[in-house]
Amino acid sequence: MKYSLKQIEVFDAIASQESVSAAARKLMMTQSAVSMSLSQLENQLGRPLFSRQGNRLVLSHWGHWLRPKARSLLNDARQIESGLHDQQVISGDLSICASQTAAEHLIPELISKIDSDFPQLHIRIDVENTETVIQRLLNYDFDLGVIEGRSDDTRITSVPWIDDHLVVVGAPEHAFAHQAQVSLEQLAVAKWVLREHGAGTRRIFDGAVHGKIDKLNVCREYEQVSILKALVKGGSYLSALPWLDVMQDIQRGQLALLPTPSLDMHRSLSFVWRSDSTNNPLRDCVLAQAKRLAKQKAQSTP
Repeated sequence: MKYSLKQIEVFDAIASQESVSAAARKLMMTQSAVSMSLSQLENQLGRPLFSRQGNRLVLSHWGHWLRPKARSLLNDARQIESGLHDQQVISGDLSICASQTAAEHLIPELISKIDSDFPQLHIRIDVENTETVIQRLLNYDFDLGVIEGRSDDTRITSVPWIDDHLVVVGAPEHAFAHQAQVSLEQLAVAKWVLREHGAGTRRIFDGAVHGKIDKLNVCREYEQVSILKALVKGGSYLSALPWLDVMQDIQRGQLALLPTPSLDMHRSLSFVWRSDSTNNPLRDCVLAQAKRLAKQKAQSTP
């Protein structure tokens, strides 16, 4: 082999940071050593891997081709090192970026199960909306994602995990709160607070009302579900939120469930990862544990 794993690691760090100096800090190397490593790799491969745009180093065509292969090599190397060191096949670090509903109501239970069965598998979790989860997966920031709904991006592999649905909620004293069902005409004149564009929840809701309500009176859009629930509890707004997020509030009488049979807001929470990524035993372990959790929840649902 003409190249070394260290050179591949340097290439991946520069691709992630878009800067030689930032990559040097990440790898705890000198800037000159990082520059030399990259130069040697490009000379050995006979291809430019980056182009300079201002102060940024951006992947060239060949850099984009190499990036998933480099990640695969580095992941395999870490698996070999961790496995030999810990004498366990399932050991190492896995990063997950999850949408808000999954991160708050499902991921903690999943991690608890994994901690019990695979204590050497360490999971890092970040919370973003569905659109950002996809973007960060494509940017190699995470190994695995959980989104609300599905992705049509051909660069992403998507596997459904758990079924869920959105519900329309209002304050218990809202004018529509005690009706047998709420009409489309009433929904059209209501004041709404909703998730921001880019959130999977918003995408599902917009799809449900498309062609049925010409224009909604959307007063506020926020990223945080807790803010939306607080506004709805204030009495004047409606919102469409995942059942998992509002179930306990409804059971406590803090929110009212508004029947809207004219809106189909069923969805699935799905796992996603880059389609060009190679087999990953840590990812497979998480998916297997998640499948068991989904089966348990389905069996316990009345």
